[in-house]
Amino acid sequence: MISAGLADALGRWLDHLRGVEAASAATIEAYRTDLVGFLAFQSEHLGEETGTALLAAVRLTDMRAWMARERADGLSARSLARALSAVKGFAGWMAEREGFDPTPILSARAPKFVRKLPRPLSVEAAGDMLATAALQHDTPWVAARDAAVLTVLWGCGLRISEALGLDAGKAPLPDTLRIAGKGGKERLVPVLPAARAAVEAYRRLCPFDLSPGSALFRGVRGGALNPRQIALTMERARLQLGLPASATPHALRHSFATHLLAAGGDLRTIQELLGHASLSTTQAYTGVDASRLMAVYEKAHPHG
Repeated sequence: MISAGLADALGRWLDHLRGVEAASAATIEAYRTDLVGFLAFQSEHLGEETGTALLAAVRLTDMRAWMARERADGLSARSLARALSAVKGFAGWMAEREGFDPTPILSARAPKFVRKLPRPLSVEAAGDMLATAALQHDTPWVAARDAAVLTVLWGCGLRISEALGLDAGKAPLPDTLRIAGKGGKERLVPVLPAARAAVEAYRRLCPFDLSPGSALFRGVRGGALNPRQIALTMERARLQLGLPASATPHALRHSFATHLLAAGGDLRTIQELLGHASLSTTQAYTGVDASRLMAVYEKAHPHG
């Protein structure tokens, strides 16, 4: 349990993230869970301190005690790093308002973790996946729907949440889609003719009213399509094709980036299309080697 004062302060910080920094609902909920766990631990660990004064009393040893307990409870290094980021953000925000020194909290180091690099499909494997995925359902409109979703993922480089969030009013798909990505950041994405054609084939067969203001891609009962259904379709298709478990819907987004780069696309342009804040993230998606990444930096920032 945490005190009413801390609960109120946490609520105000989350409102700040939501309103000023446009954090997603998923991020808000994850941070809420992280902070409640941290504050409850420190309230018990420190004992005598309550309310917002609790944060001012936290020392580096207290931070280490919390992280050790989280790891002992099975929290992954990656999840603990996210939780620590939430704790630091909240502590910094509170320090500005309460006038205490947050250095002990801000100086805590996150555990190292190895980020799994995405594994894109080859052009041939991606094409086989789209064709095979369309054979996984006996109901024609469902088969056309899955093919359309996967073609949009590969052909436009969208996240699965972005594809399933498309409004029916967007169809027929225009030459360029305006996509609101993570944090509400907008980007423009060109639409390949194959993606437009696949969506139109699905729309012709879909038995539900696809009016503007409703979801473009529907589940079998007419509601918005659950991403798990697309993942299951790809799972069946990849088993038939002998593809690895890494052949997921998100792998098609990786493939979009890699195939564009192989065709001569510019890394910074691909960064914009994917909606990445960092060029290094795009580098990871495309498997670009360090020398090519440096070449992009040199071109963007030539020496005088």
